[in-house]
Amino acid sequence: MTERTPLSQYYRESRERLSALLGAHPGTDSAPVPATPGWTVHDVVAHLTGVAEDLASGKLTSGPTVEWTSGHVARGEGVTTEDLLEKWAGLSPAVERIADDGNWPVVMDAVSHEHDVRGALGDATGRDSEIIRIAAKVLLGTLGPSQPLLIETEQKQIRVGPEEGELVTLRTTSWEAFRWRLGRRSPAQLAAMDWSGNPVPFLEQLCIFGPAVSDVLE
Repeated sequence: MTERTPLSQYYRESRERLSALLGAHPGTDSAPVPATPGWTVHDVVAHLTGVAEDLASGKLTSGPTVEWTSGHVARGEGVTTEDLLEKWAGLSPAVERIADDGNWPVVMDAVSHEHDVRGALGDATGRDSEIIRIAAKVLLGTLGPSQPLLIETEQKQIRVGPEEGELVTLRTTSWEAFRWRLGRRSPAQLAAMDWSGNPVPFLEQLCIFGPAVSDVLE
């Protein structure tokens, strides 16, 4: 039986990849990040550092809100991206311990924002990684539409929703599922996916956050 990769490793590796990416793209602090409208690359790093700071200090007591994430961006104002990355690295061991308690959201947040920044910088690598495949399965397994839905990806089929009713099939990929489940696709993009039937009853139930206000092209 293959031993499972600890969630802490996924979190740490995502942080390290993002740090390496930004090290290879100096001067991109003010680049806009289309997947997080209104935020720059610096803002995304400030948010991730702020999440780590709140978790490590025990201040995170509720789910994400606009006020909470905006507070991270505000705290990062005037701090260089390099200094934020260094601070995040110092906080990472404490967050990794929390991740290993089964905290999937903090891992998915890091990986999601990693790919937000990759998209902003025109980097499409890492979309077929193990963490994307596993996170997609976890995210799809928590989907609870009001009508029966069969989701087919390149790795498996997942049936969600009630037993009774007409079954609709959605053909997608792990990468796409990871992105649209976390709100990185617009209603128009969701409706344009490969559906076997009418997608309208499902559109408002697909995303945990969002959907995106406008199309996210990456």
